[in-house]
Amino acid sequence: MANPSVIWLFAAVLFFPALVSAQNSPSLTVAQRKDRAITVEMEVEGVELVALEKETAHAMALNNSSFFQRVYNDDFVGTTPTGEILDRSALVASIQNSTTKYSSFIATDIHVRVYGPTAVVTCTWSTRGVQNGRNFSRQYRVIHVYLNNRVGGWKVVAGQETILPG
Repeated sequence: MANPSVIWLFAAVLFFPALVSAQNSPSLTVAQRKDRAITVEMEVEGVELVALEKETAHAMALNNSSFFQRVYNDDFVGTTPTGEILDRSALVASIQNSTTKYSSFIATDIHVRVYGPTAVVTCTWSTRGVQNGRNFSRQYRVIHVYLNNRVGGWKVVAGQETILPG
């Protein structure tokens, strides 16, 4: 998985020129320059959140519980496709004790909406693997709510998975 600092460097190189031109354009009002700066910041944060969703899928594929301890907030609450409510400890334990072996686990159709220090991310998880000796192929619609506390970066505070029919 890509190093987060590489992702930030890529995002900075990609969006910094737009930020500089937005702030230095004499024809824009102060409010317009501020709006453009906020838009650029949201785009950079969107890139980071898309990367986190892809990392989440990769961590699930590997049953990597340490990722969830790092990225999911202490007070995380999530709802599984069966309606079970999990806090972060229960989620980590379920990943550690999982007998499911994934041959594929990908996140696609990722949409990010940033509202100040909060973001809502939706995506589709497509999975294949073996569970209890049986092959499976499933798709889920997933929603994650992130909070950015600026010190620790984006943390997942809530999530819900819904299994799609078929």
